[in-house]
Amino acid sequence: MAHHIVTIAGSLRKESFSLKIANALARLAPTNLSLEVMTPAGISFFNQDLEAAPPADWLAFREKLQKSNGVLFVTPEYNRSIPGVLKNAIDVASRPYGKSSFLGKPVGIVSNSPGPLGGVSAAKHLQNILPGIAGPILQQPEIYLNGVGDAFDAAGNLVKDSLKTVLQQYLDAFAAHVAKNQG
Repeated sequence: MAHHIVTIAGSLRKESFSLKIANALARLAPTNLSLEVMTPAGISFFNQDLEAAPPADWLAFREKLQKSNGVLFVTPEYNRSIPGVLKNAIDVASRPYGKSSFLGKPVGIVSNSPGPLGGVSAAKHLQNILPGIAGPILQQPEIYLNGVGDAFDAAGNLVKDSLKTVLQQYLDAFAAHVAKNQG
């Protein structure tokens, strides 16, 4: 049976590189992983005043995570950090205090950029945010994808072989990480 992995592409842009990478990961996933790709679209702003009676979109997102066997973040870098919509989704899922929907879930982080740094600052911010609210984070291999601007054709298909190789290696390591960390 395949482990169900919620794969969160951290950008709302229709043609985002993060969404294209998340979809490529889903297509490349080994048979023991099933990646469900989503974006933070439709997750309303976190407001602690609403915790007593959370909105339906919060409950649906939390339930999706709770039913998963792991979480894979695919994030661009905005202003040397993660996008605000991704941080909002993390805030929604990690509440109420002590009941994070990420708790115990093996986590992977894939950052990307069309520029030369591959979103390393965004990945590092996720590595700072997630401990304490999530399960074990895959430490090696780290993956910061740079130069992704020419990696996809007009239909969103991955055409850059070097990127495909890196993604496949990461998925293999992530699959082992998930298998090792299932409670």
